[in-house]
Amino acid sequence: MIKQLQEWVEARDLDGELADWISRPSVSRTGEGMAEAAAHGLRLLRASGLEAREVDTGGWPALVGTADGPGPHVLIYGHYDVQPAGPLELWTSPPFVPSIRDGRMYGRGTGDNKGQHLAQLLGLRALRELTGGFPCRVTVLLDGEEEIGSPNLAAAVRQVGRPDLVIWSDGPVHDSGRASVVLGVRGILMFELRARGANRPLHSGNWGGIAPNPAWTLVQLLATMRAADGTVTVPGFADPVAPLTGGQLAALADLPVDVAATLREIGATGMEPPAALGFHERLARPTLTVNSLSCEDSGDHRAVIPDVAVARCEARLVGGQSPEQVADAIRRHVAAHAPGVEFVPGAAMAPSTTLPETPYTATILQAVEDVLGQRPLLVPSLGGSLPMAVLSDVLSCPCYGVPLANADEANHAPDENLDLGRFRRGIVAAATIQLALAAHS
Repeated sequence: MIKQLQEWVEARDLDGELADWISRPSVSRTGEGMAEAAAHGLRLLRASGLEAREVDTGGWPALVGTADGPGPHVLIYGHYDVQPAGPLELWTSPPFVPSIRDGRMYGRGTGDNKGQHLAQLLGLRALRELTGGFPCRVTVLLDGEEEIGSPNLAAAVRQVGRPDLVIWSDGPVHDSGRASVVLGVRGILMFELRARGANRPLHSGNWGGIAPNPAWTLVQLLATMRAADGTVTVPGFADPVAPLTGGQLAALADLPVDVAATLREIGATGMEPPAALGFHERLARPTLTVNSLSCEDSGDHRAVIPDVAVARCEARLVGGQSPEQVADAIRRHVAAHAPGVEFVPGAAMAPSTTLPETPYTATILQAVEDVLGQRPLLVPSLGGSLPMAVLSDVLSCPCYGVPLANADEANHAPDENLDLGRFRRGIVAAATIQLALAAHS
């Protein structure tokens, strides 16, 4: 069947379909093109043989397509919104005028995420045309707000019914270029710490030793939150975190990395403490990060005692943690150590975890290997954050990421691109996974 799928792909102008999709802006942050893009997304769902509808979420609509089949109920998640183009002068070709150069299509949304969910839809279309139907019951959910944090995704998820598993294709393959199957993502809580001193900046000579300095207050507070060995010392921060399982540790140990070369590339001489943790294991652990530390001095660095100091921070979360639990722990810690400092929570996403021991894992790995001829890497957790917890937690089912974009896709950046060879192979892989899941059942 794989050969038939490959022939189906080669016989059609699927690059043209991708170009047509990329040429339609869908910037959720500004609203540019969103209504037209939603209408076109519904047409793509119907062209794949799905019954399609628009779901009102209270924000930009979600698009849902469904079809029956004898196998397990598979929910395919993607998003049709894209990032703003950014500075146009940094693009080699216009962001919404697709351009093909050296086997890649350039344009906003090529890799993130239109090309990847289109590959999934085309895989379904190929199965329908070649076999007359679908091997699994399918629900496709295209989010219209992923690039603004998916604030209303749960409203759409509650309207699709509980699947047996979720498959999502987003982000790049492993840095080595090898295909990967991703089992989880870290969550995130962003927050500010704001310390105040006098009611205005004061001359540091005339008022030094008299006026309180909020910068020192903030530095001393931050020093109570993480020890020199890297341990987060906020009580309750990591209490719910479960130890990594044997399967997770084994998968992390199998991921290739040249630590020395990676550090040279970023101009660093060593990794963050603790020294005992492996490179990839660090990306499956919670972290507490200071993103910026500044005083409100208009950037002119005068000889003053500042009146306000601000630390912008984030916590990356893993299984067991929640943004609410971590925010409460940090809020209590700040109140105990620096009661005058204001804790201001910001954007947040919960973590999502699927264990390697979950029954569908081996089936999906084998299906990808059958298409590519190489065993994909099993990634227990991405270091970054995606709204997968809304799916894994609300639906109480395992979630599998099958990234189809090249490692250098430049998502969110100028000259975002998608390797068209990977796009075509992704179509075959998407269809093969459906067939394998049906056989698994």
